[in-house]
Amino acid sequence: MLEKSRIVIENIKPIINCGAYAVKRVVNEIVAVNADIFGDGHDIIQASIFYKHEKERSWNETRMHPTVNDGWSGSFKVENQGAYEYYIQGWEDHGLNWRHGTIKKIEDGQQVNSELLEGAELLKPLLKKCSKSEAEFIKSAIASFTEPEKYEEAVNICLDSHLEAIFLKYPIKAVPYESQKIPVYVDREKARFSTWYEFFPRSSSSQEGRHGTFKDCEKILPRIAEMGFDVLYFPPVHPIGEVNRKGKNNSTTAAPDDVGSPWGIGSQKGGHKDLHPQLGNIKEFKSLVQKAKELDIEIAMDFALQAAPDHPYVKEHPKWFKWRPDGSIQYAENPPKKYQDILPIYFESEEWKKMWTEFRDIVLYWIEEAGINIFRVDNPHTKPFYFWGWLIAEVKKKHPDTLFLSEAFTRPKIMEQLAKQGFTQSYTYFTWRNHKHEIIDYVNELTNTDLKEYFRPNFWPNTPDINPFHLQGANESMYMIRYFLAATLSSNTGIYGPVYEFMISDAIPGKEEYHDSEKYQIRHWDWKAENKLMRVIARINQARKENSSLQQTNNIHFCEIHDDGMMAYYKYDEERQNNTLMVVSLDPHNSKQASVKVPRHELSLDFGQNIRVEDLITGNSYNWDQEWCFVELHPGMPFHLFKIHKN
Repeated sequence: MLEKSRIVIENIKPIINCGAYAVKRVVNEIVAVNADIFGDGHDIIQASIFYKHEKERSWNETRMHPTVNDGWSGSFKVENQGAYEYYIQGWEDHGLNWRHGTIKKIEDGQQVNSELLEGAELLKPLLKKCSKSEAEFIKSAIASFTEPEKYEEAVNICLDSHLEAIFLKYPIKAVPYESQKIPVYVDREKARFSTWYEFFPRSSSSQEGRHGTFKDCEKILPRIAEMGFDVLYFPPVHPIGEVNRKGKNNSTTAAPDDVGSPWGIGSQKGGHKDLHPQLGNIKEFKSLVQKAKELDIEIAMDFALQAAPDHPYVKEHPKWFKWRPDGSIQYAENPPKKYQDILPIYFESEEWKKMWTEFRDIVLYWIEEAGINIFRVDNPHTKPFYFWGWLIAEVKKKHPDTLFLSEAFTRPKIMEQLAKQGFTQSYTYFTWRNHKHEIIDYVNELTNTDLKEYFRPNFWPNTPDINPFHLQGANESMYMIRYFLAATLSSNTGIYGPVYEFMISDAIPGKEEYHDSEKYQIRHWDWKAENKLMRVIARINQARKENSSLQQTNNIHFCEIHDDGMMAYYKYDEERQNNTLMVVSLDPHNSKQASVKVPRHELSLDFGQNIRVEDLITGNSYNWDQEWCFVELHPGMPFHLFKIHKN
């Protein structure tokens, strides 16, 4: 491609897959842009970022500034939800280049009469753009530049920084070069900061042996709110298949009173747009959603694209499923696991367009009928990537508040692709990162690479599918440690609630699966009970709500602490007005002592300036005036969550 401009723009960041996917932000966040920008020769170049929201007609401009080695940086703030675009424009600047060259000649003792006349010609067009006061200055400069008897005055004007400011404000661009347009998508704040609590609504009854209802769930809401959770996630609440229904502990033979897995969706009682009749009707579900909102809790629904053998789809849309040559239907498998109660959707069906539309309409139905704005998506990695990109974009066109959590514990590039396609948040490998170096390496990967621009991690210590080995038979200290790490390393976090609170860890031998799993049976919980772990979780969640440094994931610095069984890390908000320091033991059985290196440079502390650290869990405060400070942790309270106060 022929290009007249003399400017090169390359290595732009942030950009995802050469602009194929959107960079992600939330409202009022900064997009910090960096690029290499240069031209041939020695002429002065300048650059700007142009950006606009999809509903704006004109572009906003903000100037970039040179850094090192032809690097340039700049930033802009995204103030509204929805789609933005930005691009970089670079140019050889005639005004600044003229002034720079003229000053060099003046300093060398050369006469610059001809150059002054050139300067006058450059200034004349600016009279149409500038303010009245600026026009007076420009007119005076033009007069001096064109009258030989005012040579000394003209030289002084050339040297005046006010002239440079004029040229900076009204650049004279010589054949500017523009980069490609780069997409940015802006979500609401909950995309970046959320605290999830999961439980099965059928286990909500206060009466043992009775199926819970949405009305029962309403009674539990204040308890969840008091613990500081703002998203309540339910596994599927739809009718459960009766054909091939699973029994307790995933048995392939169900007893007459077995309730089955909620993920075996659909029966003669309805499908994905219907509610399990024992839970309640749509009016009662909407009441639950509203009562939750009054407590600043949002209900998140599970969106699982699969069907029980007796789902209405099987008869209504047989081509949406894969049939074997013998006439039987293919049920779901993930060898060696078998899911006889689930039929996977056949996305290669010739009716794929009709299918995609129906699945989109499921999401739109629950948004518009019940006010649901958050969906946890089950196994999205087993469906086509481009389907998700289409569905999420279609939904957000009408309902930009909608958030999608990707439940995909799979290969890294697949998880990353789902995030690129538009998933708001993503489950992660945190559940299996136990040792100090593993945790640090993983968090640094998430926060110091391009992942930070589009992959929003959500750290869960456990899920109904995952009873990690380190929690099996673990003591209270381990449960406190894992929640503390999840909630302070990541701004999005969640727990499979009652099982975690009551430290239920019975497992199928040799597997990371719960024995007597709630996926296949109703469990009875004492929803009025309280214990130390619950109180600690509540205090951690309160600290998260009150400290903006904990409401983001990326601004983190790991601190030196000379004990592999301990970790320390410092977090700060964008304005560096809120600073927290976390020190945690990874040993749930023994006391630990060490000195932690205070991040004095990152805190911009003066020599000799001390700080006060306030433990937001215990309320204790300490004055630190050294670079290395002593800490001691015990299994009974295996961490400090310090708020840093500069003295």
